[in-house]
Amino acid sequence: MIDLQAARYGTREAYRFCWQKKGEWMPTSWDEFRIQVDVAARAIASLGLREKDTVAICSPNTPQILIAEFGAFNNRVAVIPIYSGSSQEQFDFIVSNGGARVIFVGDRHQYPLAYSYWKRNPENVDRIVVFKNSGIDIHSDDIVTIGWDDFVRIGMDAPEEMHRLVQRRRAEGLPDDPATLIYTSGTTGKPKGVVISHANYDAAMEMHLKALTMVSDRDLSMAFLPMSHILEKAWSFFCLTKGIRIAVNYDPRLIQETIHEVHPNVMCCVPRFWEKVYAGVKEKIASMSRLERLAVRRALSVGRRRNLRYVRLGRSVPAMLEKEYRFWDRRVFSKLKNAIGIPDPNMFPTAGAPLSDRICEFMRSVGIDVKIGYGLSETTATVSCFPETDYTIGTVGRPLPGIDVKISAEGEILVKAPTVTPGYFRNPEANAAAFTADGYFRTGDAGYITGDGSIVLTERVKDLFKTSNGKYIAPQALESRLAENKYIDEAAVIGDQRKFVTALVVPNLSQLRAWAGSQGMADADTEDLLADRRTVDFVMSQINEVQRDMASFEKIKRITLLPNHFSVMNGEVTNTMKVRRPVVARRYAREIEAMYAD
Repeated sequence: MIDLQAARYGTREAYRFCWQKKGEWMPTSWDEFRIQVDVAARAIASLGLREKDTVAICSPNTPQILIAEFGAFNNRVAVIPIYSGSSQEQFDFIVSNGGARVIFVGDRHQYPLAYSYWKRNPENVDRIVVFKNSGIDIHSDDIVTIGWDDFVRIGMDAPEEMHRLVQRRRAEGLPDDPATLIYTSGTTGKPKGVVISHANYDAAMEMHLKALTMVSDRDLSMAFLPMSHILEKAWSFFCLTKGIRIAVNYDPRLIQETIHEVHPNVMCCVPRFWEKVYAGVKEKIASMSRLERLAVRRALSVGRRRNLRYVRLGRSVPAMLEKEYRFWDRRVFSKLKNAIGIPDPNMFPTAGAPLSDRICEFMRSVGIDVKIGYGLSETTATVSCFPETDYTIGTVGRPLPGIDVKISAEGEILVKAPTVTPGYFRNPEANAAAFTADGYFRTGDAGYITGDGSIVLTERVKDLFKTSNGKYIAPQALESRLAENKYIDEAAVIGDQRKFVTALVVPNLSQLRAWAGSQGMADADTEDLLADRRTVDFVMSQINEVQRDMASFEKIKRITLLPNHFSVMNGEVTNTMKVRRPVVARRYAREIEAMYAD
């Protein structure tokens, strides 16, 4: 694919990258990208890797990930992406289970993981390659680590026989060759290596080319989510397939700055991104004058009518409504889009967790096409997404063409498609449990299919819990609602076999301190502030506002405020920020029991 695109686009930009804050974004052409991949392929062959071997990549987003991946693919070598923030235990398990003999790491934060693994398993590691080796102290006894420049030099100096070896391997490549082993973090148990074959990716690309007709090679995407996440990985491959330029965002903490420098018009997102945008917009509106608020309210009313009642359904927009919408788009919506950093938005695939209907409707009303979708690592990302028209908010869209979805008798979503994994790596027990007798993959998600074929997610099957009164609660849906509130950063809903529902809440401390200042508590330290009855009552009042229209048995009755975010390192959340409920229940057992004490 890289060679074909280079022949088609030549000197046109393939990707751009900036290493540091306030640095310059440097473009790379398709011709240059092809050469980079060829050099990486020869280097990988020179390191002694054979067909069906694996390499691991643990790094923040950087173009070297794509270069190394396609270099590996040219050798029929599979790639294991590892989250850059993984713990040593996670890193060790994935590298060992996947059998990676060459490990690519991003910078000084990931190098210690690879070095520590090599020290304990020297016979299992042939090479460690550091993408960004500035600022790294390579240990004096480290005889396997080289920098990216050294790796490139190996490829450039490789003899002609290595070039011929790569060409032969590529020619002999088969659709069923593994391309990626992506380890699911899972909310319970050890990670499982999902095998994604080249055939899986090919099928996914074909489906998306048919479904996403609104994008073109004139678009610019920002790779903001980790490239170890299946959504960003598959989306990046789609962008390359379509010829969409990619701006690779190195530090996700700087997204608010980089999005204003790059102005992407397509970008895959997780709901948390839009939740923060929405909270910021609400705060801005609250600070406006009464007249300004009235104008915004009118603009949103017009946007909702135009985009949800007409455009959403593929109906012709009445001329007067269109004229008024254009007026408010210039006066209000364009300023909002500029403030976010997306002045010319096309569409933004969003998945990974539930996004509240209220936020989805708001973004659609102002002209930001948040395209809700649903998928898993095991399905090579997308199972379903909003079509261009006739989508229903509250659903995750309709299955892509070629994907067969049905609901089991127990309410679980089952999927059969050419994008579904052939199985888990070296895990026959997991494979036996993952597929039905007739070949459908068990997603682990509960849901149902509407009359028009749209999928509605209710909850992860394992996350659904029942109160002692026999009422079922869907905690993720409630947690996504809470995330709309500017005073709440994270929440874990509790209630399995309990009399009522409670929650562990991580507040947004900056917002909470602003409120505390207005209450004469500005000098309180964090622990005292969160324990203060006035603070707890205030946050509870915010929660009550969010859950006002819910049934009584669904509502959170008591809360405990926590000073620290749930941690990936401590195993409290997955790398995709899904709550690991058994771990949280154990870690905060004392706080949970206190909420049910009387």
